[in-house]
Amino acid sequence: MSIKIVADSSCDLNEDLKRELGVTLVPLTLQIGEINYRDDESLDVKAMLKKMAECPTSPKTACPSPNDFIKAYEGPESVFVVTLSSALSGTYESAMLAKKMLLENTEDKFVHVFDSFSASIAETLISIKIFELAKKSYDNLQIVEKVNEYISSMKTLFLLESLENLMKNGRLGKVKGTIASLLNIKPVMGANEVGDIKLVESVRGYRRAFMRFVEIIGEQGEKLEEKVIGIAHCNCLERAEEFKSELMKRYKFKDIIIVETAGLSSVYANQGGIIVAF
Repeated sequence: MSIKIVADSSCDLNEDLKRELGVTLVPLTLQIGEINYRDDESLDVKAMLKKMAECPTSPKTACPSPNDFIKAYEGPESVFVVTLSSALSGTYESAMLAKKMLLENTEDKFVHVFDSFSASIAETLISIKIFELAKKSYDNLQIVEKVNEYISSMKTLFLLESLENLMKNGRLGKVKGTIASLLNIKPVMGANEVGDIKLVESVRGYRRAFMRFVEIIGEQGEKLEEKVIGIAHCNCLERAEEFKSELMKRYKFKDIIIVETAGLSSVYANQGGIIVAF
């Protein structure tokens, strides 16, 4: 079966996955101060991170337009779309509106939009699942059913080096965030059942938080030997590799994938952040 996978630019991919999956990425727009960045392959993420660290105001993001998605849907293939959590962004609604507009004028076109209820590496794993099911010749509706089951069972967790962006964008009160920073508190965060951000645990000191992060994966996960875990890092490959090594010591995941965050995920993870999904 001929399919096309479309995702917004929160879907973080490494070079191997780009070649294998052929995902069509629809970029968001990022605003740091007065500068707008298009979150595509031309974006210099390290330069953007530097600018973000210097900027006193919160980064802003804008979802792609329905027309951006319609262009990505073009072609004879069945289209499967993976978006950011609808609790965090208007991207899902934009993709759904694009589907409605397209199908008003096009007969015999299959488009399905998945709300990831997450972001970053979770979108990557969902894209991989779609690709694998299509390779096994599942039909469109079977893919939808199995991917929805997969999404409902997924866990997403992240550990941040810096709380600065959470304070800037209001997801962590400024006073609370300042106190946490002064006390060297490192929060382990995650996605809740509706795709919003929740606090999982607060740990004092990055090293202790790092090791606790590894433990929480074992506590929250089931049948890990049947699962792929993805690790997305924001400009900290060594830390991601160490995290992978710790996971391999404790658990027997089916596979472990490492990717680097692109622009959108980097805005929220910030320098040194690690995101995992499984």
